Amino acid sequence: MGAAAVVAIAMVAYAFFRPSEPPENLERKRRLQLNQIGRIAEGQVVDLVEHPPEEPEPKRLFGPRTPPVIDNRPRHLVSYSYAISGVTYHTAQDITGLESQIKFERLVTGQPASIKYDPANPTDSIIVADDWSGLR
Repeated sequence: MGAAAVVAIAMVAYAFFRPSEPPENLERKRRLQLNQIGRIAEGQVVDLVEHPPEEPEPKRLFGPRTPPVIDNRPRHLVSYSYAISGVTYHTAQDITGLESQIKFERLVTGQPASIKYDPANPTDSIIVADDWSGLR
């Protein structure tokens, strides 16, 4: 009985103090998954926005902690829209790190694009992945 209590306490402590996966890795896995299962819809680029680098979050006493990411690059967001079954979706994707897939000099507002979306959740979509680009 005592051993079971110790194991339970250890599992709870591990759940609270284990390092969580960095957000960049989670986003990359999401892009790869959508690239594999996604269906293609026609859409268009609405806007291209450049944001300054984000400040790292301060460490928290409890809860999952992610190691700070030191990235001084500006963040590039592509805003796009697409329609599926009569419903129009408008979203954006952070394409920082995927610049090799995009020719910024050819990226303009109103440009047609192919969008990959999850058929089970059409709000989940991408315009660029590590090995695919819907930009023409």
